[in-house]
Amino acid sequence: MATKQPNILIFMVDQLNGTLFPDGPADWLHTPHLKALAEKSTRFQNAYTASPLCAPGRASFMSGQLPSRTRVYDNAAEFASDIPTYAHHLRRAGYYTCLSGKMHFVGPDQLHGFEERLTTDIYPADFGWTPDYRKPGERINWWYHNMGSVKGAGIAEISNQMEYDDEVASFAQQKLYQLSRGLDERPWSLTVSFTHPHDPYVTRKKYWDLYNDCKYLEPVEAAYAYDDYDAHSKRIMLANDYEAFDINIDDVRRSRQAYFANITYLDDKIGQLMQVLEETRQADNTVIVFVSDHGDMIGEKGLWFKMNFLEGSSRVPLMVCAPNMQPGLVTTPVSNIDITPTLAEIAGVSLDEVQPWTDGMSLVGMGQGESREAPVLMEYAAEGSYAPLVSIRQTDWKYNHCKLDPDQLFNVKADPHEKNNLAELAEYQSVLAEFQSIADARWDLEQFDNQVRESQARRWVVYEALRNGEYYPWDFQPLQKASERYMRNHMDLNELEENQRFPRGE
Repeated sequence: MATKQPNILIFMVDQLNGTLFPDGPADWLHTPHLKALAEKSTRFQNAYTASPLCAPGRASFMSGQLPSRTRVYDNAAEFASDIPTYAHHLRRAGYYTCLSGKMHFVGPDQLHGFEERLTTDIYPADFGWTPDYRKPGERINWWYHNMGSVKGAGIAEISNQMEYDDEVASFAQQKLYQLSRGLDERPWSLTVSFTHPHDPYVTRKKYWDLYNDCKYLEPVEAAYAYDDYDAHSKRIMLANDYEAFDINIDDVRRSRQAYFANITYLDDKIGQLMQVLEETRQADNTVIVFVSDHGDMIGEKGLWFKMNFLEGSSRVPLMVCAPNMQPGLVTTPVSNIDITPTLAEIAGVSLDEVQPWTDGMSLVGMGQGESREAPVLMEYAAEGSYAPLVSIRQTDWKYNHCKLDPDQLFNVKADPHEKNNLAELAEYQSVLAEFQSIADARWDLEQFDNQVRESQARRWVVYEALRNGEYYPWDFQPLQKASERYMRNHMDLNELEENQRFPRGE
């Protein structure tokens, strides 16, 4: 039923490289449903994550705050219950808020403003994945990424991740049908969050076969000799145990083919849900957002996964289909932390009470042709780093900074593959100095480093204590109330059958 405030459907995917979405999905991707959505959406070509790792990127996306504010520095850092998310803001304003799928919440609060969660998460909610800056270079073998995802790439008809995303889509579809019945008059916000195309690079044969003749199976930039990488890339390669695997070009091609195929797998899932939205006559009053938490290098420069500020890792697809935002391409850099203030403006929700402590900015005006000059900020302080890294993306430029490393300065427009670090060239010192000034004003990196170390040390103590003796996990346990489903004897059968039908009387 029509409501004054629009419904909101958010599609979030995991580890989707934003360079594959130059203006919606690249032409060669088999993504008919995402391409149809793109035609109706404001498309943000240069959208970035707040942090190129799942939990910190997602906490920032939901709160509109950088990791240095949320304190979600890595995949095992608690997301505090007192930080408002878009689910809190919308729910406070009268929305029903629901999550189907992954959000990688760490800590005992597994809702963060969602009134209902339909599935459990795919990854653990405790402190077990805490890195340790006290031991630089240490690999924690049982949970660190390794290159087995690349070496083992190929076809499977079921996997851990397929089982999860099949369930995410199924429960989301059920929920869309339930919402269509109009038994709850509130506007709704449904977040459907998939784990694909996150590695391991495994896909179903019907999707694999679509890319047998794909001409993009080899990266533009081949792998470098180890000594030719920048300092952080070397750390990431060691963290990913690259020396233990002999990666050849066939491994690379298989990994990329499976990765592209899983984008099509996601497109199918999204298409199914969009069809339900249309068939239940909810589409006209539903805002749709499509976004990823971060990207994946997928073999460019010989690098894989994420955890750096290079384009493949940090750039994400972002499309917003809303009545007050015009379809078209926006090239100005933006961030996925801008989604929370965007949703608030679309829903008519004020963020004035928390505005001084948020980092995101609404994108609604940019969907109406307005310009924006504010820089996009990124942070990384998780595995593979020995101290926090920060990045600034503004106009054509990207500046990367870490206390341990030489500065990096790239002109992303002129050098999209970031081959040429201009930071040491005399003619770019004024540009470099400007970005250094912005960084110095925004970050106290020594304090940032101390906060990360304190958080890690505390969590190592807590995790070891809670695993000693009886273990009670924080993982979300979805509750299925069987006595409230279908027909039960505390219900009126005639009323039930009438209420559960949509449409009625046709």
